[in-house]
Amino acid sequence: MRNYEVIEEFIIGKLERELPLDLFYHRAHHTKDVLRAVELIAADEKISDDDLFLLKVAALYHDSGFLKTYKMHEEASCDLAKTSLPDFGLSDKEIEIICGMIMATKIPPHPKTQLERIISDADLEYLGTDEYERISDSLFEEVKIHLNVGSRREWDEIQLNFLSHHHYFTNFCRKNREPEKQKYLNEIKARLSD
Repeated sequence: MRNYEVIEEFIIGKLERELPLDLFYHRAHHTKDVLRAVELIAADEKISDDDLFLLKVAALYHDSGFLKTYKMHEEASCDLAKTSLPDFGLSDKEIEIICGMIMATKIPPHPKTQLERIISDADLEYLGTDEYERISDSLFEEVKIHLNVGSRREWDEIQLNFLSHHHYFTNFCRKNREPEKQKYLNEIKARLSD
């Protein structure tokens, strides 16, 4: 019953078919990026196969709430997990752990467990990669519509505040992503000081 591939096919298919077209960042490709990052970080953290299964399912569902709502989408993601995951053979306890991980991706993140720390870092791993600018641009296009962010300067100010307060929770991201994130933070500071 607990077939990961069937769960992945179900939720990725749903995201690809049903997400609103005015979401440029929160699309199936972001979910796949988080899934890849979860696997990378989990390998470094030496996570068990059972915990990796739960992490991957949480990554698949973490932004599924955007199918229903923009604000408070994490709660909507948990609702979808609670209604669909029993059909895939997951127990109430497993779904509770998955929902804890989904809620740990809420901004600002406050993870309490190792699995929650991994998914929190996976969700924002791009901040310290060479994909930051491209991904940030897609998020800017989305927040212009949904959060009424008007200008590139306003977006830079939001990013400056966000990156200044953000920190990674796992050793992997602190070592491999934090230095690049600091580079982007300095670039934004320089732009804003012009």
